[in-house]
Amino acid sequence: MILFLLAYLGGVLTIVSPCILPVIPFVLARADRPFLSNGLPMLAGMALAFAVVASFASVAGGWVVSANQYGRIAALILLALFGLTLLFPALADRAMAPLVRVGARLSQVGDGKTDGSLLVPLVLGVATGFLWAPCAGPILGLILTGAALKGANATTTLLLLTYAAGAATSLALALVVGGRVFAAMKRSIGLGEWIRRGLGAAVLVAIAAIALGLDTGVLTNLSLTGTNAIEQGLLDRLHPRQNSVAMTGGSAEPAASGAADADLQSEGPMPPLDGAVQWLNSAPLSTESLKGKVVVVDFWTYSCINCLRSIPYVRAWAQKYRDHGLVVIGVHAPEFAFERDVGNVRKAISTFKIDYPVAVDNDYKIWQAFENEYWPAHYFVDASGNIRHHHFGEGDYAESERVIQKLLSQAGQRDVPGGMVAVNASGAEAPSVAADVKSPETYLGYDRSNRFGSPGGIVQDAAHTYAAGELQLNDWSLVGNWTIGPERATLNEPDGKIVYRFHARDLHLVLGPAEEGQPIRFRVAIDGKPPAAAHGMDVDANGEGSVTGQRLYQLIRDTGRVADHTFEIQFLDRGVQAYAFTFG
Repeated sequence: MILFLLAYLGGVLTIVSPCILPVIPFVLARADRPFLSNGLPMLAGMALAFAVVASFASVAGGWVVSANQYGRIAALILLALFGLTLLFPALADRAMAPLVRVGARLSQVGDGKTDGSLLVPLVLGVATGFLWAPCAGPILGLILTGAALKGANATTTLLLLTYAAGAATSLALALVVGGRVFAAMKRSIGLGEWIRRGLGAAVLVAIAAIALGLDTGVLTNLSLTGTNAIEQGLLDRLHPRQNSVAMTGGSAEPAASGAADADLQSEGPMPPLDGAVQWLNSAPLSTESLKGKVVVVDFWTYSCINCLRSIPYVRAWAQKYRDHGLVVIGVHAPEFAFERDVGNVRKAISTFKIDYPVAVDNDYKIWQAFENEYWPAHYFVDASGNIRHHHFGEGDYAESERVIQKLLSQAGQRDVPGGMVAVNASGAEAPSVAADVKSPETYLGYDRSNRFGSPGGIVQDAAHTYAAGELQLNDWSLVGNWTIGPERATLNEPDGKIVYRFHARDLHLVLGPAEEGQPIRFRVAIDGKPPAAAHGMDVDANGEGSVTGQRLYQLIRDTGRVADHTFEIQFLDRGVQAYAFTFG
């Protein structure tokens, strides 16, 4: 219920976001008509269309994106005709333009010149819903991330519909107020025809803005400092549990101090492990076959920096307690599409020397069974099959190990090893210092991107030449010809760059080649110079390296005092795919 309240409030807040501006002319163009028979059906159609399209787009493949593009084109044409008939009513009388006559009929219905059908405003609302691209703040991001991870379901659609209903509520208020203003103006100074034409011009301007991508580019960037802070405040108050800690510093939910010394209450039976597309390092395991064993279930994904930093501890626990009744199970739940490739997962298991069983949970069946929301997440199960403890995010490894020791002792194991494992991790697995990390995980795909600094903003799903912008801390920009998709940015021509202003010891970037087996050379600079001693494990002191596979690359490890720096990576070859920055 809290999520539905948040969704509604997030929708209401869109009225103060610049991304709503292109939609307002479509709504106000009918402000002088009766609200119940015109405004309300239009807003209902808009909300329904947005919820349906967004539901499918968040969980489905490219065919939905393509279908939505055709729908947007049809909606642009329909609403452009509507705007033309408002601006030039004489066009409706031309027999040589049948499509314009359709647009004229759409306009005349509201004027009472034809039968007042609810169908016309409903169709206009559906067209508006296809074109509406709300600025993706924290609340909408929470809904869409949950949809992508948990799959298509009624809850996702209802949440999106609730979000759209919140936006429709704000627009309804604007429609009612606007209707009274327009009616007063028409009565007092007889400007009805000029108001009609002005609204027609506004509709055409809005169509042009949407066609040029300004609604998802410039307006999105203008909104970043607007409603996001308000939405995040609502989330912190009403939904304090973070929606994900994937590749962000720290721990989402630290264990209570002394948890292992307290009586560990049962959190319910361990859910089934059914649904993995494949098991690696083991035959498929089941809850029944694990009875009598203490089990640690580790949810991870191989490009998540938090997951990589926790793996040395999980690996050490598996080795230390294997002969004393402990079974460690890794559940690999992908965040990016390339992490669904079982071959890539197999390579990662080899790279990180994981020898315990790993369930490849590409369909999130196990993730959903555990009702999990985090990377990494650790669940501790006793010998009777009950979850007795959990921990989300990094840290508290000693406390977690004491829980393992206690559960093994309760299971009747004798001579359980004491003390804590000694981990000396290096490279990407080395722990971070939270106080030094002032830059957040940053996605380059438009579904979850923010702080984009290139002039003109993001152009979605189309090749575009970007230029560097004036960057403040945690701003980033592209240079060169790139195509920005939902989850990644792809370089179309050689010598493209990514620039980021950051504050952290380590900088990582999730990269991959567009074509497997085609290495992509790159050159890294920090504050305009080669990194020298500050180079990461995937680049040399001169800043040179290459992208050879789809994974996380450590590019900077600063050995000096941590401060604000400007990072730049130039790709000498075309075809690189860039997904996300992470820091440590």
